[in-house]
Amino acid sequence: MATHVKPSIDAGHLASRFADVRALTLALAAPLSDADATVQSMEDASPAKWHLAHTAWFFETFVLRDHVAGYELFDADWPFLFNSYYEAEGERHSRARRGMITRPMLDQVRAYRHHVDDALIAALPNLDNRARDLVELGLHHEQQHQELLLMDIQHLFAQNPLEPALFDAAPAGLSEMPGPLDWIEGHVGEAEIGCDDAVGGSAFAFDCEGPRHKVYLNPHGLADRLITNGEWIEFIEAGGYANHEHWLMEGWAWVQENRIEAPEYWRKGEDGDWYRVGLAGRQPIDRAAPVCHISYYEAAAYADWTGFRLPTEAEWEVAAGDIDPDGGNQLDGAGDARTLPAPGSEGLKQMFGDVWEWSGSAYQPHPGFRSAEGAVGEYNGKFMVGQYVLKGACCATPRGHSRASYRNFFYPHMRWQFAGLRLARDL
Repeated sequence: MATHVKPSIDAGHLASRFADVRALTLALAAPLSDADATVQSMEDASPAKWHLAHTAWFFETFVLRDHVAGYELFDADWPFLFNSYYEAEGERHSRARRGMITRPMLDQVRAYRHHVDDALIAALPNLDNRARDLVELGLHHEQQHQELLLMDIQHLFAQNPLEPALFDAAPAGLSEMPGPLDWIEGHVGEAEIGCDDAVGGSAFAFDCEGPRHKVYLNPHGLADRLITNGEWIEFIEAGGYANHEHWLMEGWAWVQENRIEAPEYWRKGEDGDWYRVGLAGRQPIDRAAPVCHISYYEAAAYADWTGFRLPTEAEWEVAAGDIDPDGGNQLDGAGDARTLPAPGSEGLKQMFGDVWEWSGSAYQPHPGFRSAEGAVGEYNGKFMVGQYVLKGACCATPRGHSRASYRNFFYPHMRWQFAGLRLARDL
């Protein structure tokens, strides 16, 4: 994978970051039993144990094996189990059957992580810049898996009739309903998006975020905030899921085939009120909070129902260029993954935090994009077909991981990720 990094990465700083990121992954998984960490709830999700091992495999394979003379694999059979999709790394266990890996046990996977950590920390002072770049890539890769870990645990626990919780619920409080949408006029004319060497003060960006290039924006406006649960309930009550009029053809077929009636994890209680199953278990729907766990199909249908549309990737990115990407409701530690409305402010709100925002743009290469050579070049480029870009960050995104140019991407039917929407309009 091509990465954009500073010419030299300080070994001491990198070691400190490595320890922090690796520790957070273990902390997020700490409440899980061996059974919790082994089960796979659907093909798109992976067991927690697999996430823990795969992120260690990444460092062991691309740094220790390839750049540390004399390093011996922790277990020569495990690369087959914990490779994800790297064709250049050879045969691998079927993704759909990751839940069948009952052995190694969770404690053995933790021991694997400790082994890799010790070896990498010992090797860091003597690694060249290329190897340190790969460590940096591995840390951002692991942060992505921290969010995936939470997504997958939530999906797993939602299949359990007991509706268990991973974390304690946040203290109950009053959420003030936001006012009507305000429209913020966007930049018109030529602009630039993407990145070259650095983005927003960050020393790192994934290859798919570049290269920086020119775009042209027509007159448009962005809604000043995200769409709320309360507004989504109005869509439901108006027959939004029962009327084909506002749906894309594939979206309407998806609704009918899967009997979709509400966002993922929404349930109706005996009193007829909506509640949701989340990382804190069963909780009432907060009408003021941003709607979450909706697919692209749902976001596009809602936008059409309102008479507006979804922002393009370029519109969103240009608007977010001067906004602090470390603001908003994001993940700071184990137990912090919850969706809460961001505090009000002037201008655009909630651009980074709460939920990822569906754009109306397909996940395609920026002009001039080229994948890097070798296995790590498979990281992003080969997925540039049939998916849509999401922008910003969410409540389960580790703080400091995102930036305006960041390109999250999912297929249009997927909704177990923390995804919501902001409206746009033509002017």
